[in-house]
Amino acid sequence: MNGKASGWLVKALAVVVLLIGMALLAGGAWLIALGGSPYYLLAGLGLILSGVLLARLRLAGAWVYAVVFLATLAWALWEVGFDGWALVPRLVGPAVLLVLILACARGLAATPGQARAAMAALGVSALLLAGTFSGALLAARTPSAPPPSGGAGVTSALAGADWPAYGGTYGAQRYSRLNQITPANVGHLERTWLIHTGDMPRTEAARKMYGAETTPLKIGDTLYLCTPKNVLLALDPTTGATRWRYDPKVPDASIPYTAACRGVSYYAVPGAHPAQACATRIIEGTLDARLIAVDAATGLPCADFGFGGQVDTAQGIGEHAAGMFSITSAPTIVRGVIVTGHQVLDGQKRDAPSGVIQGFDAATGKLRWAWDMARPDLAAAPPPGQSWTRGTPNMWTTASGDEALGLVYLPLGNSAVDYWSSLRSPAEKAHSTSLVALDVTTGKPAWSFQAVHNDVWDYDLGSQATLVDFPTQAGVVPAVILPGKQGDLYVLDRRTGKPLTGVEERKVPQGGVEPNERSPTQPFSLFHTLRKPDLTEKSMWGMSPIDQMICRIQFRRATYKGFYTPPETKGRYIEYPGYNGGSDWGGIALDPFKGVIVANYNDMPNYNRLVPRAEADKKGWTPRGQARGGAMKAGAEGAGDPQAGAPYAIDVNAGWRLPLTGLLCKQPPYGGLRAIDLKTGKTLWDRPLGSARRNGPFGIASHLPVEIGTPNNGGAVVTAGGLIFVAATTDNLIRAIDLRTGKTVWQDTLPAGGQATPMTYMADGRQYVVVMAGGHHFMETPIGDALVAYALPR
Repeated sequence: MNGKASGWLVKALAVVVLLIGMALLAGGAWLIALGGSPYYLLAGLGLILSGVLLARLRLAGAWVYAVVFLATLAWALWEVGFDGWALVPRLVGPAVLLVLILACARGLAATPGQARAAMAALGVSALLLAGTFSGALLAARTPSAPPPSGGAGVTSALAGADWPAYGGTYGAQRYSRLNQITPANVGHLERTWLIHTGDMPRTEAARKMYGAETTPLKIGDTLYLCTPKNVLLALDPTTGATRWRYDPKVPDASIPYTAACRGVSYYAVPGAHPAQACATRIIEGTLDARLIAVDAATGLPCADFGFGGQVDTAQGIGEHAAGMFSITSAPTIVRGVIVTGHQVLDGQKRDAPSGVIQGFDAATGKLRWAWDMARPDLAAAPPPGQSWTRGTPNMWTTASGDEALGLVYLPLGNSAVDYWSSLRSPAEKAHSTSLVALDVTTGKPAWSFQAVHNDVWDYDLGSQATLVDFPTQAGVVPAVILPGKQGDLYVLDRRTGKPLTGVEERKVPQGGVEPNERSPTQPFSLFHTLRKPDLTEKSMWGMSPIDQMICRIQFRRATYKGFYTPPETKGRYIEYPGYNGGSDWGGIALDPFKGVIVANYNDMPNYNRLVPRAEADKKGWTPRGQARGGAMKAGAEGAGDPQAGAPYAIDVNAGWRLPLTGLLCKQPPYGGLRAIDLKTGKTLWDRPLGSARRNGPFGIASHLPVEIGTPNNGGAVVTAGGLIFVAATTDNLIRAIDLRTGKTVWQDTLPAGGQATPMTYMADGRQYVVVMAGGHHFMETPIGDALVAYALPR
């Protein structure tokens, strides 16, 4: 290259350096004014000087940049040490620029000695950079996991050849006694069949609201599952061939934020002759709030159940728009009673449908009882012209059940209008975000345990509670493990609700928009928490120093007082963990023999803003059924929820993304998988879950097989073979993970997103692992309709 061309290249590079320097100077000055780090302003000054000198074709410009880089390296190590992910935005971009500048420096050198010096500087800088990231790799090495303390023995039923309930059993251990597939042979696992359910969105609006989250059942020689719009399927478990299909004809208008059916339930009528119609039946709840019962053998509606095989659970609910009141989770059946709650759309209006819990006879469909927390004496349907109490906390997830005790355990959500509490009744404040045990024969509460007092963070309990025989010094106690979105795991005596491990009331931040409503303390579990330390300015991330600086500015501008920061009206406020975890609807899995809890979790903040009523009205934020352009509303929950009837709407930046690149502001990982000792609550191992293969700036997939730890929805399954099977992540992979070490020992790419909990069963002498690959609009994974089965070669 001739000197003239080389000069133009140097000048072009100088312009780039100048522009970066000016951006850092301006943003750095703003950050200092907000009380933040001075690095960006100082680095900006250095880059501007370097750019000016390079534009004049002066070798000194390269040396100035080399000094800036070495200072940046020293600052990065001082601020975050050898944390690899934290070093990425601080060093990768500057290192690329260093290589370009020092490569040009050779052409600017007046003498051979100056050229050799420039190349030596490049070499030294490269060695320092390589040493830094080598240190980060060494620091990131996972130590050997200690052995678990062991289980307490098992008195309750566990899944084996069959998978008879959504959580494996109604105890929700998500554990199988099967051991044919092990860490030693799982590498030979192969896809044995794949079927398409045929339930795909028919319109673009519906496509933005799909999320196939189903976990099939396996009973005897048949698999049973439901599709996003409640089409029931019975399949051959060895081939996937369809045995029967039943479509309840749910309209698109009934889709809530997500078209989802997480599972179905199975019931055998006591004393019924096997040849009798509907002696065994499949029961599901639908998006339009019906209970459907069909013959498990034929798929035909059960004529003796309700009216022609269905029950309208919305009777007594009162006014509700299509999609406001639905059933998305598998009902729980204990002592012949179908127990169901409903998904009532969050954030729409204070006068939302009731969160009433209902119990129906599994044989006849007759309403046995109803529990309305604000009217506990109203056990039957309300009188004509009345409805169950509106706006009360609902149970949108799945209950667990204890057949021997006759109790069902209800993880309750929050009152209508999550982020404003002044209008809530005492009964709502007492039971929201609580695990409530009901006597299944009467529908009356046996006990209640509250995980969050007067919740205004949308920390509703989404996880099914898990039953366990818990080892204590006084002997084995029947217990229930309750995971929460705020990250805590509580261990309770399932007979009484009393904590078996420590729960401590600690002082939490006060103030916010409703200072008199905030509880001075909140319950903290001393057994275990999935929660990470509070955010700091150093926690902010990006792909470059400019990205990170913008996130630091946003962090400093927002109100953040740490965990349980109250909602605030002055600009944005930060909620961490965000409303999608800790632990969400996937729940936990448990190996009761080894004594290991397996929990996948999310680790992301929300960047929230309370929007004054007049501004929300001007934006056209209206409740479901009143929305402009029709009843269906696409988009993520919380992203412009009207909260009608309250002084404020809510705008939740659920992932806290940069507006241009779409990158997340918090440093990775964004999700993980952890093994916890059941006896002690100590972490055995913890690892990021999810690779960066589908993530990247501007929405462009990087295809990097790096375990960045992605957001994840859907649970894990543990087997006696010593394996964890989990999909859930945004990289469209299903993984087999060694329970002992936490290492991935097998994986496969699914045809769509795997936001569903896998299950496993035995058929024809082979152990199968099955997962729904249906994708999820909220997780931004591809939508599909594939059910995929894996097994070892014959």
